[in-house]
Amino acid sequence: MTNQNQTTPQGSSLWKDARARMAKNRFAMGGLWIIILMFSLCFIFAWFCTDPNQVNLTNKFAPPSMDHWFGTDALGRDLFARILYGGQVSILVGLIATAVSVAIGIVYGAVSGFAGGRTDAIMMRVVDTLLAIPFLVLVIVLQATLSDWSGDATRWIVENFKWDKEFTGRLTNVIPLFFALGLLGWLTLSRIVRAQVMSIKEREFVEAAVALGYGKARILFRHIIPNVLGPTVVYSTLTVPGFIMYEAILSFLGLGVESPNSSWGVLIKEGSNFLETEVQLLLLPGLFFSLTLFSLNFLGDGLRDALDVKAAKD
Repeated sequence: MTNQNQTTPQGSSLWKDARARMAKNRFAMGGLWIIILMFSLCFIFAWFCTDPNQVNLTNKFAPPSMDHWFGTDALGRDLFARILYGGQVSILVGLIATAVSVAIGIVYGAVSGFAGGRTDAIMMRVVDTLLAIPFLVLVIVLQATLSDWSGDATRWIVENFKWDKEFTGRLTNVIPLFFALGLLGWLTLSRIVRAQVMSIKEREFVEAAVALGYGKARILFRHIIPNVLGPTVVYSTLTVPGFIMYEAILSFLGLGVESPNSSWGVLIKEGSNFLETEVQLLLLPGLFFSLTLFSLNFLGDGLRDALDVKAAKD
């Protein structure tokens, strides 16, 4: 006779299992803590630093000291403050561009996969056409197109909302970069979402929703899209470092963030001019840049493994 007091094991959800597997991944957790540290430095501690654009030509190339932890650059500006403020721009470019691209990619891919037929064929040919054009070329063209709009928008904000002119001026050449990367970075994600949707729409719970008379929009947005969020989350974490890298490349080429504003790409470009004499101007921004990219990649790989259902059976 079975024991009546015997308890049955409680079921666990996919997300609980994923969190448990994630906690066991040392590289992913290490990456997570480094990302938290970078966020704390760039978005909290930076506000207590000196003005990153304050020029002092009598103190250029100063060595590290209590006043300037990483020393100063060729214009006497505090290098530590410029790295932290530059991190704000680089990280925000990655996050905002990813958010824009994920929103577009999910909707576009889901509609394409759910509609099928000629609609799907036409939408995918658009994606194929855009993928055939070099990504950086498209970004540069779109950024140039958005730059005029950004300048007009900045002036309108200053005049009507009385925002700080210096702060809004810093955003003038950054906002086009946010949206240029985001508006063109959704192409690969749309393919991933489309494939997921085409598989999910054949499942029984979708057929049941159709039998109950639910509309196509409700089925798509309330029953299908929530089931593709797992792969989307993984892709997003792996996309952020890619966008940060693109920002650094564009800024290094002089097509991204413009001086005196700083980003990690701008600082790496400036440091490369003094590689033989002041190597720290290149190494220190490069260290922050590399640590952030490696940490995001480790976190993305950890999330991918944690959300892999097959991993739960191992």
